[in-house]
Amino acid sequence: MPVLPGAEPYRHEGGEVGVLLCHGFTGSPQSMRPWAEYLAGRGLTVSLPLLPGHGTRWQDMQLTTWHDWYAEVDRELRDLTARCRRVFVMGLSMGGALTLRLAAKHGDAISGIVLVNPGNKVHGLAAHALPVVRHLVPSAKGIASDIAKEGVEELGYDRVPLHAAHSLRRLFQVVDAELPQVTQPLVLLHSPQDHVVPPADSARVLSRVSSTDVKEVLLEQSYHVATLDHDAERIFEESWALVTRLAPEAVGEHVGNSEKGSASGG
Repeated sequence: MPVLPGAEPYRHEGGEVGVLLCHGFTGSPQSMRPWAEYLAGRGLTVSLPLLPGHGTRWQDMQLTTWHDWYAEVDRELRDLTARCRRVFVMGLSMGGALTLRLAAKHGDAISGIVLVNPGNKVHGLAAHALPVVRHLVPSAKGIASDIAKEGVEELGYDRVPLHAAHSLRRLFQVVDAELPQVTQPLVLLHSPQDHVVPPADSARVLSRVSSTDVKEVLLEQSYHVATLDHDAERIFEESWALVTRLAPEAVGEHVGNSEKGSASGG
């Protein structure tokens, strides 16, 4: 299936400091594109991949699992670490869970991480029903576009494929067990008014990671897809501040060279 217009992956060749951005469940790089372009405009090498099964139609996602999604970001990270001296990883929602797993597995290869409304658990009765219901019903109502800002839409599926949702639940369980292995400097930004991921998920992450350099930021004006919402600029600025504090050489690297950024097929 062709990729939906706007859902394409994004890559920018910048300096020796790289950033990997991970989008969310049933979403696409569109939700992270302004963030990616912001960092590219400051001279960073940026990779924003399209996760398998995403960006086309929800039926395609039924054929994928968390292993596929993680393998994609793992490959991108390895490519960045081969080309860049320092690498940071940042993620939204499920992308936050993928970021945490990369941090747990790759250790010092990752200089720091930024999480926006990271998912940690599938809540409620749905979690317990998924193992059975997914064999009876293919999909449920979508979760895309939880955004407070008027006139802004997230490019994501209008249905949640339940086989994939079941796999997402498993991913969250795996990542939760690995949280104590996360030691990198961490910025966690979350929305008190989030209709997809409750604040309890962020609290759980903060309570279990082993990172000692931690900053928590509340996104008071935004819902779940905060990267497209009123607090987007705050997210971008906080991520840039982390990069420049830990990798000061990033300042001034090819500033203003963002026109080299391009959308490319995955």
